[in-house]
Amino acid sequence: MKLVIHGKNIEITDAIREHVNQKIGKAASHYQHLTTEIDVHLSVSPSSKGQSKQTAEVTLFVSGSVIRAEESSENLYASIDLVASKIARQLRKYKEKRQDKSHHRDKEELLTAEQPLIGDLTDRVPELPADVVRSKYFAMPPMAVNDALEQLDLVDHDFYVFCNAETGQINVIYERNHGGYGVIQPRNQNGQKNSSQATASKVSA
Repeated sequence: MKLVIHGKNIEITDAIREHVNQKIGKAASHYQHLTTEIDVHLSVSPSSKGQSKQTAEVTLFVSGSVIRAEESSENLYASIDLVASKIARQLRKYKEKRQDKSHHRDKEELLTAEQPLIGDLTDRVPELPADVVRSKYFAMPPMAVNDALEQLDLVDHDFYVFCNAETGQINVIYERNHGGYGVIQPRNQNGQKNSSQATASKVSA
């Protein structure tokens, strides 16, 4: 299991590195058979009250999926502790859902779920406009809308981009301001909507 630490406006000291390994590394150690890489991004920025905002962002690459969590406070060590706790909960949730699915899938569904990931873009160098400060590349295997909804819960964002297994097109699932979830889909060449569902309801944990 590879653990990489990045810093922005902060020096990654041996003490910080050790704390990250103790907290975040330990939180993921129970799932190292699932986790291939942990990316930790630590940053410091001024807040509106004049005190520094110290943020710990963690991204885990887990068996073809991505788990992400972020926490901020006035103390970097406290932020690391908070995000480690959140990551532990996310990993436990992911494992429980994975086990539940494995008990209900037949052999055909297993073979479909374990098909090779499409493309590996980690070696590509992006050419981005000057105002884009950060980019991320992930494999994007086709998945159902309900599976994308589960991924949305794991990445700790309010939207998730995925390849719709039913249409083969890129879709975006997002959390609506007034509750519930929606799916953004492209129209086909005739300007008509695709046949797959346009909205999704939350999957129970």
